[in-house]
Amino acid sequence: MPFFHAADGTKLYYEESGTGIPVLALSGLTRNTRDFDHVAPHLPVRLIRMDYRGRGESEWADYKTYNIPQEAADALALLDHLGLEQAAILGTSRGGLIAMLLAATAKDRLLGVVLNDIGPEIDPKGMAVIANYIGKNPVEDYHEDAAQARARNWVHFKGVPHARWLAEVRAHYAQTADGLVVRYDPKLRDAVLEGLEQPTPDLWPLYDALGGLPLALIRGANSDLMTEACADEMLRRRPDMIRADIKNRGHVPFLDEKDARDALTEWLEDLDEY
Repeated sequence: MPFFHAADGTKLYYEESGTGIPVLALSGLTRNTRDFDHVAPHLPVRLIRMDYRGRGESEWADYKTYNIPQEAADALALLDHLGLEQAAILGTSRGGLIAMLLAATAKDRLLGVVLNDIGPEIDPKGMAVIANYIGKNPVEDYHEDAAQARARNWVHFKGVPHARWLAEVRAHYAQTADGLVVRYDPKLRDAVLEGLEQPTPDLWPLYDALGGLPLALIRGANSDLMTEACADEMLRRRPDMIRADIKNRGHVPFLDEKDARDALTEWLEDLDEY
């Protein structure tokens, strides 16, 4: 497995495939490189993925380093490790927040950004859902049961085949003799809950820092984390932003939906011209 070391010595996992424009794919808060399995076949790029510290195949660290500034620094360390001066970012949820921070702090390293169901305003209802489940293992003992539970309980998603739910739970839960366990450090819960105790920062300046970069927003039409009003304001500030609202999807779209693929194709064309 390919690994690199962050500045503090933490060993972090990454993988890459394909050729062309380098696109760094950054996953959701509790998720890992498998986030992009569904869309990868549709991206004619050099796709680079990484597991944040404490997630997936990466080494666990002090939970106090499980924060967006540190993860942004780790992303830059990966680009340095690969000898890349610049890359575009496909950021799902947490990954999109990291992308916005990088736009404000290291914009010269970015070629463009896709935000997957994330923006500068986060709906408290969605954060409450995350705070409730993070750090907890599923109650189901087997992947098959967990997939069936998702089909029943993820009401913001419609028309998802069983095979997709099964792939999702296999990607994010490991099978053990004692049942299913999350594929991340459970102390991530402490990091998130402590962060929620802090005043909510104004993230609009980070979004505005994306100015001039090819930008796309892919949003689940049923998202409980990103409101339509936030997406509307993002488009008002950036009329050139590519936007796709994916029907029958909540937080987050899988990215291989037709409208999502079309938005990504248009964004890649913008990158070629940038």
